[in-house]
Amino acid sequence: MSLRSTLRTIVALGIVAFPLAGALAQMPNPYGTSISLENAKKAAAPALAEAVKNNWTMAVAVVDPAGNLVYYEKMDNTQLGSASVAIDKARSAALFKRPTKAFQDALAAGGDGLRILRLQGATPIDGGVPLLIEGKIVGAIGVSGGTSAQDGQCAKAAADTFK
Repeated sequence: MSLRSTLRTIVALGIVAFPLAGALAQMPNPYGTSISLENAKKAAAPALAEAVKNNWTMAVAVVDPAGNLVYYEKMDNTQLGSASVAIDKARSAALFKRPTKAFQDALAAGGDGLRILRLQGATPIDGGVPLLIEGKIVGAIGVSGGTSAQDGQCAKAAADTFK
């Protein structure tokens, strides 16, 4: 890669990130110790319960702060594509320290929000939420299988009850 193309990439990334700073302000929470397998299962349970309650089929992924998969569960008859989407949503929420709905909303607003399409690893679909313990991000949950709003509802149920 030439110096010129490297500089172009740096400038492009700066143009992508800077205008969105207000709309997508980073969560002030610092990263904490990685979520344990036991806590990852506890985090997934409310998301799965919400899905069952509403007769939705979902895939649920829990990752650590670096986006590494810690726990995954797919309900029977969940569409196969939701497997990787759930993991992508969880990784996006962990790495960018914000719910993936923030990306969805910014993209839907158009204008500068369209620059999100250039952010590698940012999944602009509701259903990914950081998980906090004592104010620190220990991982994130990603849910996929229904509509964006249904996925978000299940992920929020998990984040709201997870401690």
